[in-house]
Amino acid sequence: MANDLAVKRIGVLTSGGDAPGMNAAIRATVRTAQCFGIDCVGIRHGYAGLLRGDMLPLNEKSVKGIIWRGGTMLYTARSPEFATEEGVKRAADTLRHNGIDGLVVIGGDGSFRGARDLAAHGVKVIGIPCTIDNDIACTSYTIGYDTACNTAVEAVDKLNDTMQSHERCSVVEVMGRHAGHLALNVGIASGATIILVPENEYDFERDVIERIRKARLAGRNNFTVIAAEGSACSHDISKKIQEATGIETRLTQLGHIQRGGGPLVRDRVVASYMGYFAIRLLAEGKGGRVVAMCDDKYVDIDIDEALGMTKDLNAEAYQMFTVLTFLDEGCIV
Repeated sequence: MANDLAVKRIGVLTSGGDAPGMNAAIRATVRTAQCFGIDCVGIRHGYAGLLRGDMLPLNEKSVKGIIWRGGTMLYTARSPEFATEEGVKRAADTLRHNGIDGLVVIGGDGSFRGARDLAAHGVKVIGIPCTIDNDIACTSYTIGYDTACNTAVEAVDKLNDTMQSHERCSVVEVMGRHAGHLALNVGIASGATIILVPENEYDFERDVIERIRKARLAGRNNFTVIAAEGSACSHDISKKIQEATGIETRLTQLGHIQRGGGPLVRDRVVASYMGYFAIRLLAEGKGGRVVAMCDDKYVDIDIDEALGMTKDLNAEAYQMFTVLTFLDEGCIV
């Protein structure tokens, strides 16, 4: 396609925590840009790299073979300097100095706040939601979430085998400092006894100890507690369970293995669609937008509006977990 469109040269960066599918989104962005005749530049190390002018040309050859790779070929880093007004202004000037008239930002909520600040300085920015927490309110799905869930569930399944052999309780900490979407679905998929999420307050004696006792009376001999990292101190949870019940309890913190690994099908496909859609928006001269999924359709939302939204946990999933535990009361707290 001849480039008689709104942008001639675009940059792409990844920011915040890495997630499976970031590379697939980069690939789709670069390949779509080439199809439209738009020059594409990769900005390494996120906003920190943008301030340093750490850039490299990207083309079809650059992104060959990355769709199945985890992590991000462009790297990611934090930038305290970019959080200042002076830093944002310098970043916008750096883009203009390098002839970049459009920017694709692949990341989470914090990354989008940086994108919004750049948009306020006249930069055409499109955000692509990519985080394993699935906590971007404007979209029903974020790239990386499905793969991270599967990674965690596979680990919990293996832990369940050994917990059953020893009749133990397993406390498994998954990521989710401020959001419990990952913990909720990992707990449902792995048949957990209890799920703890940061969104809900709970009484430890009533909501943890008593429910383990009820499960024991119902015939269970091993127990699994899935705890989002922001719900409580998992070390304390493990210790208190053993002290209160006499059940040998083991803590496993899955940590950053949840971020790694090649993306599964859903994340590759969603990343491909979102990267393609982002370039279409820039080619039409649009900026200050976030690509989102709504009822399995891809839409774009004003970035200020997107950042003002809130996202609750799925109440119906709460009820389903309650029923499937076969206890008198639900175990999601």
